[in-house]
Formats: sequence, structure tokens, C-alpha cells
Amino acid sequence: MQKYAHETVVGIFVIIGLVCVGYMAVKLGDVSLFGDNSYTIYARFNSVSGLKAGNPVEMLGMEIGKVAAFKLDQDDLLAMVELRIKPDIKIYEDAIASIKTAGLIGDKYVSIDPGGGGGLLKPGDTITETESPVDIGELISKYAFGDVKKEEVEKDE
Repeated sequence: MQKYAHETVVGIFVIIGLVCVGYMAVKLGDVSLFGDNSYTIYARFNSVSGLKAGNPVEMLGMEIGKVAAFKLDQDDLLAMVELRIKPDIKIYEDAIASIKTAGLIGDKYVSIDPGGGGGLLKPGDTITETESPVDIGELISKYAFGDVKKEEVEKDE
């Protein structure tokens, strides 16, 4: 009988350990089990270079959502970015979405200037004012190979 008592205790600890590992995987992996409580808006960009699904969406320096997916708008030749935004966040029609870099060579993220005029964006609406990312490699190559034009400081002497 004593043998089964030890096996039962070990079994309980193994089950508790597996539940803890499963909980941490869901929590740290930012996985939602019962659907996420967010709404979708879209933004159109000329280029989404370096942006990936899962990158954060920030407003005023705080994370308010995630990049969900990308679509190609064949008619206007623009990249449509699907943004999943937390439900309590209000974004106005005159908002501006920009693709920025965290640090010098960090990951990309979408920064939203919330606006303040006009009505609120509803789920499924599109942010029309956008700024595409700056291509650091292209700027460095222009500078290195002398394509950057130097402005004359002294015009009239």
C-alpha cells in the first residue's frame, strides 16, 4: 500500500508541473484561448519592409495592439496592414500610422498618432494617413557613394 502512496504523490506533482508549464506557455506566448477581445482596423502603406505579423502597435509609447496580417491592394498598389487593437482604445479618423524601428537596428512596430478631430474609427475602417519606414540601408549607401547632395550654407557672400 505504501508503494502506491508514493506513486500517487509523484503523479500529483507531475500533473501540477504540467499545468504550470501549460499556463506559462499560454501567458508568455501571448496566446488567447477563448478568442481575443479586440477590434480590427487597417492601414495602407507604400512599403511594409521589415514589419511582421505579431509586431506591436503603439500609441503614445504604450502597446495597444498587434499587427495581425498583410494584404496586397492590387488596385492602388499598396500594402494593407491588419491591426488588432484593444477594445478600450479610441482612434480618430484623422489618425496617422507610421512604421518605426525600436532602437537603431531593432524590430519594427506601428506607431499611431491617435488624432483628435472628426469621428472615431469603427471596426473595419482604414487609416488613410500613413508614413512608410525609412530604409536605413538605402540612406547609408547614398551617403557612402556620394548620392546625397550637400546644400550650400553660404549663399550670398
